Amino acid sequence: MKSILLIGLGRFGLQLAKSLSKYDYDMLAVDCDEDKINEALPYVPNAEIGHITSEAYIKSLGVGNFDVCIVAVGNSFQVSLEATALLKEAGARRIISRADSDAHAKLLTLVGADEIIYPEKDMAVRLAVKLGSNAIVDYFKITSSYSVFEIPVPHKWEGRSIGEIGVRAKYKVSILAVKEKDSDELKPMPGANYVFSEEENLLVLGQNDDVSKLITHM
Repeated sequence: MKSILLIGLGRFGLQLAKSLSKYDYDMLAVDCDEDKINEALPYVPNAEIGHITSEAYIKSLGVGNFDVCIVAVGNSFQVSLEATALLKEAGARRIISRADSDAHAKLLTLVGADEIIYPEKDMAVRLAVKLGSNAIVDYFKITSSYSVFEIPVPHKWEGRSIGEIGVRAKYKVSILAVKEKDSDELKPMPGANYVFSEEENLLVLGQNDDVSKLITHM
């Protein structure tokens, strides 16, 4: 079972705690605000009040025993920076820290963060991409050049199979799954004989430029 130390239970930290609680993780959540701890308890039974900029307190957590330490503090960059540095000094195996800007990210990396997350920036980019085309239902960035897009089945694909269309060879994208519209049900990795329907959306993986070309020709 993967063990996680979550530091900071503001809006982002609490939402992260709720999401993580759906999986089989051994999680400890820490915040200096008792009200935030109480709000998180239904999702993280193992939560405690603590001074996350205290070297003695951070060491008392045994951070080296956690697989991942997440610094989700959003209301004070100074606190986030200090907590990240203290985790590194205490022997944390992997540190993921939240940043609101590239400048913050550089400093967090310098003091020990192994990975940086940008909740507001990532959400803004995701929304901008979705709004940029009526053909994009949803969007998930994988790397700077590759993403997963949820798009409707192109009209000219309806009633035709993946093999007949030659999706991979012609469009340079991969169909990861087919999703019924207005449903969470997925049909993962459809084969070459799968025939598309107008009542479906596709989860398409590819380089952003290649997916954009596909969307343009829909």
